[in-house]
Amino acid sequence: MDLQLEGKRVLVTGASKGIGLAVVRAFLAEGATVVATARRSTPELAATDAVFVPADLSTPDGPATLVETVLAQNPQLDVLVNNAGGGDRPEGMFEDPFSGDDDTWATVFALNLNAAVRTTRAALPALTKARGSVVNISSSSARDPHTAPLPYAAAKAALNAFTRGLAEATGRSGVRINAVTPGATRTDLLAGPDGLAAGIAEHMGVDHATFLAGLPEQFGMLTGDLIDPSEIARAVVLLSSPAMPSAIGSNWTVHAGQMKTA
Repeated sequence: MDLQLEGKRVLVTGASKGIGLAVVRAFLAEGATVVATARRSTPELAATDAVFVPADLSTPDGPATLVETVLAQNPQLDVLVNNAGGGDRPEGMFEDPFSGDDDTWATVFALNLNAAVRTTRAALPALTKARGSVVNISSSSARDPHTAPLPYAAAKAALNAFTRGLAEATGRSGVRINAVTPGATRTDLLAGPDGLAAGIAEHMGVDHATFLAGLPEQFGMLTGDLIDPSEIARAVVLLSSPAMPSAIGSNWTVHAGQMKTA
């Protein structure tokens, strides 16, 4: 299938590892030119053909400065993938029903919601000119908020609302806004040594590796395994493709049966 992405210019945030890195590789495989951003690069990202532009998108000015830099290099921009997200595990999250104080909530929302809003706002004129697309990376915790710290789940739920609302506002101008919702995916945020699973395992007094191996069954994932980031990347590439002109305001879930409601 020709996804009509050859020669397109793509900006991927949170691109240094995990889902973001997989998205970079997937677009490059389709012949696109990719600009990748994160606070810091990694050897894995440096090994790709992506152009790296460092940025801290959690700051108020970071997204606009990033987009200005990217467009100064080349005014063409066809696809924006808002993948930057995550955050540190809140201290005392197992005892605190709010999973953090006001500063924690503000920090999590800055990275998981505000960064996407601000980056999209800055990129929208170029995307409108290109009749391009935006794909926001959400999380299954937006629909099952008990599976993650509450600030993160709430921020991703807000990102879903932002995606759907902006899609209505930009659809007639030719810019398609969509989201991809991953289930439990093998990334550092979940499975890394400082990730959510490690914190839960420590709290329960069980071995991290043992807990991680049993996580798919606990989540009801029918494949018996965590999702590989490359699967999420394939959904992102397809949603962003000009070959999918009617995909507007969609939220594609890739969850291995984890989500039990329609």
